[in-house]
Amino acid sequence: MSDALPAILIVLVTILCPPVGVFMISGCSADLIINICLTLLGYIPGHLHAFYLEYVYFDRREKGRLGQIGSDPAPGVYSDNIQTGGTRGYGTV
Repeated sequence: MSDALPAILIVLVTILCPPVGVFMISGCSADLIINICLTLLGYIPGHLHAFYLEYVYFDRREKGRLGQIGSDPAPGVYSDNIQTGGTRGYGTV
């Protein structure tokens, strides 16, 4: 349940304002700029882009926990944080 709480919070924030949801997972990156532009062009394209980024982020985060780290980058994603599912590195602490 504790892992689902951040995902639900990010989805709720994204419904209200897509760029804020993207900022929460990617930080200040090219993905954020693209999402701001798409949201200014229309509310629906901004939502589609934001939810795609969130899907990639949470999918890769879950695969990283299971040890199924893929090497293929997700198309249309420019943030390393999203590409790695927020893990940044694969070493041990």
